[in-house]
Amino acid sequence: MTRDTGAQGHKMGRHFGNLIKLRHIITYTISPFEQKAFPNYFSKGIPNTWRRFKGQVLRIVPPFVGSYLIYTWATNEHEMSMRKNPADYVNDK
Repeated sequence: MTRDTGAQGHKMGRHFGNLIKLRHIITYTISPFEQKAFPNYFSKGIPNTWRRFKGQVLRIVPPFVGSYLIYTWATNEHEMSMRKNPADYVNDK
């Protein structure tokens, strides 16, 4: 709500985008309707993603593969150690 303060025609308060007055600073804006949502997505975005992937794959994959192999080995060893030895029960009736 704005009120007129008299003969000079000043308004009380300011709109949200103009809360303060900046001097000597120039800002330029473009409407969101004039911007492109995904500029250069296929021409630059996908090749850049591939380049970054290739640069990091040798740092990331070997620890995961090693961890997976150790985990599967330990799981198999644990299950084998939990089995009963049939030779211990040969003389039972």
